Amino acid sequence: MASSFNLDPHTLKDFLNHKAQEFENATFISADPISLAHRFEKKEDIEIIGFLMATIAWGQRKSIIQSGEKLLSILGNEPHLYVLEYQDGTCPNFTHRTFNQIDLNGFLLGLKACYQEGNLEYAFRTNVPDAGIFEHIQAFRQRFIPYLEPRTLKHVANPAQGSAAKRLVMFLRWMVRSKRGGVDFGLWKSISPDKLMIPLDVHTGNVARKLGLLQRKQNDWQANEELIAALKEFDPLDPAKYDFALFGLGAIDNF
Repeated sequence: MASSFNLDPHTLKDFLNHKAQEFENATFISADPISLAHRFEKKEDIEIIGFLMATIAWGQRKSIIQSGEKLLSILGNEPHLYVLEYQDGTCPNFTHRTFNQIDLNGFLLGLKACYQEGNLEYAFRTNVPDAGIFEHIQAFRQRFIPYLEPRTLKHVANPAQGSAAKRLVMFLRWMVRSKRGGVDFGLWKSISPDKLMIPLDVHTGNVARKLGLLQRKQNDWQANEELIAALKEFDPLDPAKYDFALFGLGAIDNF
């Protein structure tokens, strides 16, 4: 593991641990899309808002949050109840970049089906032994995409086609990691934190490459696997905590 900044593995681990701890706090929440899910206390409400916020989480964080406020104006104070009572074709107008009213209608129908059949955590279940995030996402896609129009399928990433699935990976981090740091929720127990991955995008990938954590040039699923393998050398039980370090270094520290 060769860093372009000539950090030996022990120094790099200490540096990343420091940065992860620095950014995993309430200050981070205030400017992040996860802040909208933190307005709720009911498990299902948090899941629904978290899932929808993760889905539209591309572009500037300020713009994402503005679109999230529009979502909340639609779903109201009880998103779970809204989803359970939702009827096909009754979705108000909504647009965030390429995610529009048709897409939101399909997502609401898919969420409704998930809760009618159990819950959203149950929708990610898989019988694959020692399953990783790849298998959990594939299981979820099989249950969710039947309710979507063809144009909406692009909003549910498919790792089997090489996608890094940033937004689904990020949503799973929100639901699974401990709430101890004050950012994630720790609501789901069926997926172990040591299975989580890093929500990989251009900025996170560039920081990881500068630090020598990632050699692959494409930001795809194979890069996800390479990056998380490197980070597990530093913390095999909670490697996804380093998302805070990589994101903070790129978006806040301009590393």
